[in-house]
Amino acid sequence: MTPGSPGDTPPPALSPQEAAALAKAHGLTPLGARPAFGDYVRSIWRRRSFLWTLSQAEAAEKNAEDRLGMLWTLLNPLLLVVSYFLIFGLLLDTKRGVTNFIAFLSIGVVVFGYSSAAITKGTKAIVGNMGLVRALRFPRALLPLSVTLTEFLMTLPAMAVLLVVMLITHEPLTWRWLLLPVALGIQTAILAGLVLMGARLVNVARDIGNLIPVVIRLLRYISGVFFSIDRYAEHHPTVQACLSLQPLALPMDLVRQCLMAEFPVKPLEWFVGLGWAVVLLGAGLWIFWRDEANYGRA
Repeated sequence: MTPGSPGDTPPPALSPQEAAALAKAHGLTPLGARPAFGDYVRSIWRRRSFLWTLSQAEAAEKNAEDRLGMLWTLLNPLLLVVSYFLIFGLLLDTKRGVTNFIAFLSIGVVVFGYSSAAITKGTKAIVGNMGLVRALRFPRALLPLSVTLTEFLMTLPAMAVLLVVMLITHEPLTWRWLLLPVALGIQTAILAGLVLMGARLVNVARDIGNLIPVVIRLLRYISGVFFSIDRYAEHHPTVQACLSLQPLALPMDLVRQCLMAEFPVKPLEWFVGLGWAVVLLGAGLWIFWRDEANYGRA
């Protein structure tokens, strides 16, 4: 009797459970299924070179169509420093208690500007790339992470100018300057975590994306960009601690401790910053991963 002849008896049909077990035994997974969290993190790590290349390309493309090109990454913070100095330093006199207010303000503008750009743009990384999300299979976390890394690269020229401003305003060159990469690493990890959480929220409810710039604007005015929280809230220690240790204000203090002699290094703040970085990045990855199978289906 040959195969396929009328006398053949077909094999019994598999139950859904048996079919799933057979597929799993052969390494097959449902299309669009969410991987295990550990596998997800490892898949992101395996694509780190792609993440870096993508971020570099996006950073180079940002101002490519402008006549001044990447020079705007230097001009924008400088223009903000000048305008903030005129408004807050001279008219409102918020420089009270700060000796080198120009250096203080420059750090606030550059560091908070990095936070503002990363959060505002990164939280829309999924909804703004829906075609890519639906067309290709890859860890969706790469999109918000690439925006964060792109904004970091865009901030580096402004950081170089910031170092020049420190020297022009007679800040001494000390060993503490070596802590600057650590402070920026802490800030980047904090921002990556916040961006991942925000990207999931905006994907679920897109109206939240319109509220994020409002929240960022509010935080700009209470995070010590152009005034010293320690000086203005010195008689209210609880308020002072809440404002200065929140994750968008703390990186500015850490950078000021690196570059300004009048701000001593405070180990507690560095440990709190590391704590924020680990907790927020881990929580951001986990929260984002929880909805991995649903991105692009809205």
